[in-house]
Amino acid sequence: MIRLSAATLPQIRSAATPRYDRAALKPGIVHFGIGNFHRAHQAVYLDRLFSMGRDHDFGIVGAGVMAGDQKMREALTGQDLLTTVVEQSAEASEARVTAPMVGFLPIGDTTAILARLTDPETRIVSLTVTEGGYFVDSTGVFNPQHPDIVHDGERPTAPRTVFGLIAAALSARRASGTAPFTVMCCDNIPHNGSVTRAAVVGTAGLHDAALASWIASEVAFPNAMVDRITPATGERERRLCAENFGIEDAWPVFCEDFTQWVLEDTFPSGRPALEEVGVEFVADVTPYELMKIRILNGGHAVIAYPAGLLGITYVHEAMAHPSIAAFLAKITRDEIIPTVPPVPGTSLADYARLIETRCANPKIGDTVRRLCLDGSNRQPKFIVPTLADRIAEGRSITGLALESALWCRYCVGETEAGEAIAPNDPNWERLQPVARAAQTDPAAWLGQSEIYGALGSAPVLRERFAAALASLKEAGVEATLQRYLDDDL
Repeated sequence: MIRLSAATLPQIRSAATPRYDRAALKPGIVHFGIGNFHRAHQAVYLDRLFSMGRDHDFGIVGAGVMAGDQKMREALTGQDLLTTVVEQSAEASEARVTAPMVGFLPIGDTTAILARLTDPETRIVSLTVTEGGYFVDSTGVFNPQHPDIVHDGERPTAPRTVFGLIAAALSARRASGTAPFTVMCCDNIPHNGSVTRAAVVGTAGLHDAALASWIASEVAFPNAMVDRITPATGERERRLCAENFGIEDAWPVFCEDFTQWVLEDTFPSGRPALEEVGVEFVADVTPYELMKIRILNGGHAVIAYPAGLLGITYVHEAMAHPSIAAFLAKITRDEIIPTVPPVPGTSLADYARLIETRCANPKIGDTVRRLCLDGSNRQPKFIVPTLADRIAEGRSITGLALESALWCRYCVGETEAGEAIAPNDPNWERLQPVARAAQTDPAAWLGQSEIYGALGSAPVLRERFAAALASLKEAGVEATLQRYLDDDL
């Protein structure tokens, strides 16, 4: 067994290792939210680029403001910022040790973070702070009332949030005549660059209107579509890393072999040549974004809640369930794909079939619980907009309403077999009593304006949602899915 470190790197033969001199890397990117997805996605692309001998002045410096970031920092600094990434197809698993990180700042150390953000070497600030980390409401509008944002407005030189830190750094760069960095969101949210701009500009505007105006006009926030299924790391993944590759890694990353990154080419201060390693640069990412968010992420929600209610543990097991697989195929074909505009060079039907294949991959070990996580932040982004488009066009929403009813039933906190579902949403304490009330008053669930907005009062949604919820109560999950498949719901 080889414990991962810079000293032991030459001993590793079971995994690909970096083909570049780590000492030659220079910091060019500060990344907030060093989690599994970042390490399986952005960091892998950069690792491959560095191995080609390119752009060694774009090394990654990690940063974080959440208490949970500390564990990741301890794990990575304990192994010299190296990560074992295990890429898995249904047929094989391949490991690579990546090394694009050149530092990891102390968590929450405002002075150290601002020093790095204001350094002229920093040309890109990237983020993966989760879908729910942007302080926006169900319509994507920035909410300045959150206590942390209020704090950053009142104390702009001692910010608590990522957005307060970015605003403070941009203010200092503006004052010193240093060109602003590009802010590159890598989170899975619609129009992620625009949402990030709204959060940074909104935070800055609470204390300096001129700064907010300057950021809005002078700082680049490219939109992006990012994609790679990346489960959480647990003892299973650590064990598999050790058993299959002989590497003792405190926090390995397991992911599928598929990866995609479509990015708007707006980087005034320069960028790495990521097109050399498969990133697709486009003028407008919107079609790709809608395709991914509605078909893949919406599809994840379609799979998640019936599987969660049936007590299924893994996503590939859910895809092996005939009714769940058929539910996904029908709702995607009939209700989701018709709302997605054409995507250059892409067949939406082929893309949907690719999603089914990816979700059925037994090697990934992706959990149903992970897909069920954080519905209060994900549903307004992945399901509600599709519902809104279907209703506006006068088209059927039977399947989408059923998905919403399954989510509501899941939030009751009990599987169909009567087993407790542990809290699985930041807003679980608020969601659970509403879900329970909805079992006799369905309108209570749709009345959550922060999730459904004005759509919750649409008569067709109320009718279809109530019918689906009643069927789940009367006949159960499998019978209700079959009714939908038989066009009898």
